[in-house]
Amino acid sequence: MFFNKTFDRNLYLLQKSMDASILRYNVTADNITNADTPNFKRKVVSFESELKRVQDLEKVQLPFEGALTDESRDLSFIDARNIYEVEPNVTLDYLTTSDNNGNNVDLEEETMTAMNTQLKYQAMLYATNSEFQRMNIALSMRA
Repeated sequence: MFFNKTFDRNLYLLQKSMDASILRYNVTADNITNADTPNFKRKVVSFESELKRVQDLEKVQLPFEGALTDESRDLSFIDARNIYEVEPNVTLDYLTTSDNNGNNVDLEEETMTAMNTQLKYQAMLYATNSEFQRMNIALSMRA
């Protein structure tokens, strides 16, 4: 632990989100590259929705300890994951077809996804820089 749990958690979330953005950008670039390939199915990266679900579950107050598991049968009633276990997931989109050749890449949509991903990455980079600037200020005031 570097300074405190909040700093560590924020940096971890920013790092994982930036990793997911890089993966999303690469997947989107692959989709654009294969826009004319017959029967190519576009790939989609999911990360943020699963991260939000896990964060929301962390806030849930259980009425009692037994509400989490049934010790006698090793059953889990609630998916007790934490944010450190969430990873980006790449899936194929088999549900849509845009072209007659079986390809489902929409070039305009993929271009917009790439642009949005780049902007989000830059915002996360700025937020990471701000975290370290705040840490520098706090450390310089302490000395």
